[in-house]
Amino acid sequence: MKLSRTKEYNFGWLVLLALVDVVFLLVFFLLLSSNFILQPGISVSMPFSRFTLGPQTNQQIISITGGAAPAIYFREQRVTIEQLGPLLDAAKREGQSIIIKADRLTPYETVAEVTNAALEHGINSVALAATPSR
Repeated sequence: MKLSRTKEYNFGWLVLLALVDVVFLLVFFLLLSSNFILQPGISVSMPFSRFTLGPQTNQQIISITGGAAPAIYFREQRVTIEQLGPLLDAAKREGQSIIIKADRLTPYETVAEVTNAALEHGINSVALAATPSR
């Protein structure tokens, strides 16, 4: 006597559930890792502002760290205010705008020196970066 099943099992759903699980894990990983890619460069603690500009195209970032001896970084390389001039001339030839990311503990005089250097070298668009307030 031969026995037969009354219910047929379809194992295709099991494969589909595993595939959906892997896709969700990939999406979750990409969402978490994309947060770290957005802001490469020197880490500074910027002041808060209620006003923000939209995304800037063709920009160059100058980072200024705070503390007793502030450091200036252009294209992620440490430079002095004297070395900044020729680099700003090259940025002007490329038609780039300048965004200054200064630490909130940076002396105002240092920020003003960098801003004046950019304006003296013909950069038309100089902006100060800030963290959006909530």
